[in-house]
Amino acid sequence: MDITILKNFFNENKMGTKGTLCLGLVVTREAIDKGLPLVFDSLLTDNKGQISLLGKAHVQKILSDYGINRVLAEEGGRTNRGNMGLAKRYVEFLNQQQYSQSQLKTVESWWIDRVKEFFAAKPLVLKMDAAKSMRAAVRELLLSAEKRQSNNKGSTIVGTILQHLVGAKLSLILPATPENHGAAVSDAVSDRDGDFVFEDIVIHVTTSPGEAVMRKCQRNLGDGKRPILITIYKKVPVAEGLAEDFGIGDRIDVFDIEQFLASNLYELGLFAPVGRKETATKLIAAYNSIIDSCETDPSLKISIGEK
Repeated sequence: MDITILKNFFNENKMGTKGTLCLGLVVTREAIDKGLPLVFDSLLTDNKGQISLLGKAHVQKILSDYGINRVLAEEGGRTNRGNMGLAKRYVEFLNQQQYSQSQLKTVESWWIDRVKEFFAAKPLVLKMDAAKSMRAAVRELLLSAEKRQSNNKGSTIVGTILQHLVGAKLSLILPATPENHGAAVSDAVSDRDGDFVFEDIVIHVTTSPGEAVMRKCQRNLGDGKRPILITIYKKVPVAEGLAEDFGIGDRIDVFDIEQFLASNLYELGLFAPVGRKETATKLIAAYNSIIDSCETDPSLKISIGEK
């Protein structure tokens, strides 16, 4: 069986994310169970708003049939609205190919191989280059994350990394480990006061500061809390401008993630080369531990590189 056409469809639609991999698995399994042609509407929930089988339990059942117990996606890709259009295109693709039952099983095995590749994806790298500043090292890491995100439509890689790097740093400097949450349940889409809360401090982490987070900061201030907003370097002016518009410009602190991390790598490392390396190693170990406990995508992990 020539799988080239399927590979082309996969590449053209950038189906390497966990949500799209879930989609490929459940639609293919539905085709195996019901045969072709598939009717797209039969895959939808009663309100036609989601793909009914695109959930964690069904995805994990398919993976378990191949001896895979790792969680691919907590939501199975169900919350990604872009998956509706992609699912329809994939159904049309399968119907056009008119695969036999045995061929569909080969197609499903091919998707399983893509899942295995996803789980084996190489981590991002924090390059400890003695010739460059610590901020430059953090910025280069984030640029790599941005590039990966641009190749994975609909993903929020940079935001997830920011949130968990902040959590990792806090775990190094606070006597009690802060509570960490998966990026899918960040404070921007929940009822929590912020991403991290301790004493009277509320920390918000975002790559795109907007009115929603400013309203959260206003509520924090009204509750007697001190909000801190951490974002990427180029969005600091945006955050500061919005804070002024909301009348809280002099009441919240805005930091860029590069400075937020680099300053502590120096301080906790006692401004010594060996100390910086040891602190960076501890930071990344704490970050990777958070990824293991809160996320399902191992490619979000970071390794230490030297030059």
